[in-house]
Amino acid sequence: MANRKITRKYYFTVEGETELWYFDWLEQQINGDSAAICRVSFDCRKKDPLKHARGISILQPTVITHVFDYESDEPVHTTKFATTLERMKEAGKQGKRSSPSALR
Repeated sequence: MANRKITRKYYFTVEGETELWYFDWLEQQINGDSAAICRVSFDCRKKDPLKHARGISILQPTVITHVFDYESDEPVHTTKFATTLERMKEAGKQGKRSSPSALR
């Protein structure tokens, strides 16, 4: 009988649909590989990082990674970027660590 692989759970919030599709695809690729040493489960939501941090019930310290991109130096985009960073900082105060992952 083969040993059962452990499943590691990762938490993400994303900015758009494309990022959701990417994490769904990545999870399938990892879990479909017979050489993988463990399985993964991505809890990936298109949501504000602070709302997601408040909405999950976890007893141990948890990292929630927010994936977003920096669009341009236009005021509307810089304001949105700064707001997202501030929301991540607030989420960190909820007892869950939030790690920014800005894609360019």
